[in-house]
Amino acid sequence: MRFDRTGKVSLDGIYTQPDPRAYFTTLRELDYYIPQLAKPYFQQIIGQYRQSRQVAVPTVVDVGCSYGVNAALLRCDATMDDLYDRYAGAECTRQALLERDRELVRAHRSPARFVGLDVSRPALGYASAAGFLDDAVQADLEAREPTARQRALFAGADIVISTGCLGYVTGRTLVRVVGSRRDRLPWMAHFALRMFPFEPIADSLAALGYDTVRVDRTFRQRRFASDREQRQVLETMSAAGVDPEGLETDGWLYAQLYVSRPIGTPDPLTFDVDQSLAQKAAR
Repeated sequence: MRFDRTGKVSLDGIYTQPDPRAYFTTLRELDYYIPQLAKPYFQQIIGQYRQSRQVAVPTVVDVGCSYGVNAALLRCDATMDDLYDRYAGAECTRQALLERDRELVRAHRSPARFVGLDVSRPALGYASAAGFLDDAVQADLEAREPTARQRALFAGADIVISTGCLGYVTGRTLVRVVGSRRDRLPWMAHFALRMFPFEPIADSLAALGYDTVRVDRTFRQRRFASDREQRQVLETMSAAGVDPEGLETDGWLYAQLYVSRPIGTPDPLTFDVDQSLAQKAAR
């Protein structure tokens, strides 16, 4: 079992397969549910943006989208359990999976247009071919500026979301995404692990004209893969001055939700989330 610089187990291999079977098979064992917990919040943000800005079909950029999981949940009225059952252990060809996914997409009306950003070409290729993503950007914006074509795609962004990449992706990437739209800043909603301080990102966004608020709730991302991973993550959190007692000490990685909107946005930010739909959330 390999670990990255933060102490977390490295799961890089599941993001570079030609289809998402390894991804869902591996993450099901770890009770990975953060996209499901994020779904009702993203739905409400999309709805509030649509009403506030009078945009019928907002464009959502998903940073670190992998196989288009957030888009699949939102546009196909699916749950993580639906996706786990769909892919984990599925014995068929990649083409058969794609055809089944395309039928699922056609059967639903999407609440938004989804653009995925990721470094993994195979993951983006599958998500695009399945129809979960309307467009895709394969790029490492930590290392380089977006191309002219990529800027054009980002320039249409109304909302920017993520559910797990922050900590590896920094404010540099987010600034490069939102900097492509000069006339109006998109809204942003990011679920970030508590082990990664969000303050530097919030400061970078504030310099662009954003106000960031943290939702007063924590969310279970997944179980620790091993006792060693838990020990190492707790050490990382201790070094960062984050108290894990009663959260990460109980065996789970936890995330928090940060919502950033342009300073002076007149409409108050409100969430009315049915916790029975997010019963795996904690506190």
